[in-house]
Amino acid sequence: MKRIKSVEVLYEGKLVGKLSEYRDRLVAFQYTQSWLSEGFSISPFSLPLSEKLYFSSLEPFDGLFGVFDDCLPDGWGMLLTDRMLRSWGIEPASVSNITRLSLLGNNAKGALSFRPCQLEDDNANTDVDYDQLYEQCSFILADKDISDLDNLYKMAGNSGGARPKANVTIDGESWIMKFPSHFDSRDIGLQEYSYSLAAAECGIRTVECRLLPSSKTSGYFACKRFDRKPKNGRVHMISAVGLLETSHRFPNLDYLHLLKLTSILTRNMEETENMFRLMCFNEFAHNRDDHAKNFSFLYDDSKRSWYMSPAYDLTYSSSINGEHATTINGKGSDPSVEDMLNVGTKCGLDRRRCKGILESIKETVDKAKLF
Repeated sequence: MKRIKSVEVLYEGKLVGKLSEYRDRLVAFQYTQSWLSEGFSISPFSLPLSEKLYFSSLEPFDGLFGVFDDCLPDGWGMLLTDRMLRSWGIEPASVSNITRLSLLGNNAKGALSFRPCQLEDDNANTDVDYDQLYEQCSFILADKDISDLDNLYKMAGNSGGARPKANVTIDGESWIMKFPSHFDSRDIGLQEYSYSLAAAECGIRTVECRLLPSSKTSGYFACKRFDRKPKNGRVHMISAVGLLETSHRFPNLDYLHLLKLTSILTRNMEETENMFRLMCFNEFAHNRDDHAKNFSFLYDDSKRSWYMSPAYDLTYSSSINGEHATTINGKGSDPSVEDMLNVGTKCGLDRRRCKGILESIKETVDKAKLF
């Protein structure tokens, strides 16, 4: 495997710009003239459309810009990637972020792709037994060898999040299915499925989901990929972390920041209200793992506008010390109704409407008996 020092960044076959190493682990990025004429900013706050040459900082993304760090796998995907690298006799720590982007090539999350691509874009065999796939994931978590590491890497090497997962094809469309980690209950799939249904009932934007059959658990949670379109189309996405160039590994944001971010980026109060709904749901459903990488935005190139992605990673979680990773009006635990209302009204939402939304979501969550 070659060390790659520069990659071209593409969007649906169009050249967006060039990303290159320039010193230590730092990188530089520049848009092409054609993209400046016809394209959009792939990261509006840190990489606005301009002819200038942008230089990264070492923190918080080890020298990358947030939008490109979002493309890289983390958690489970990084574990698989590092296992694959070691099988090739390569020490993962020696592989630069630019080289890792070239390994992803056309298989990154979202719509961006990278050239040169060092791995052939072979299709993984997704026609596999779900329980067998779960067993393979369990072996990887236990640091055991499996017979088909190549295929598992192709199915999940681009994924994020801590829980094992795989990309599968259902009814001709791209889906993500998840498996329990060593720390999860065998009912985690059913739990996330129930949470997703309850969130939809609360008026929160969600994506189609299913509970896939299992003889080892109560079922595997699966959801349709919202960064993919029919016929191999793709959707540009960026997380709140990537937009704000901040870390999700320690609490440093409040929902007030997320609502303001939503309002500024989307210029749409309905989207801001959707973020308010999600805040209320996470509080009442006891989802404390609400760090800023669990909120993303999608770009609609036909309307040339941004909107919130469907909600994801909704489960019961106590997180660190039982507190929200994203505070509510400055409080990590036990925020009051007034705290939640203050967040909404400070971002321009009507107080009476916020109160109605809050009460409705609490009633819906209570009836669902999620925990």
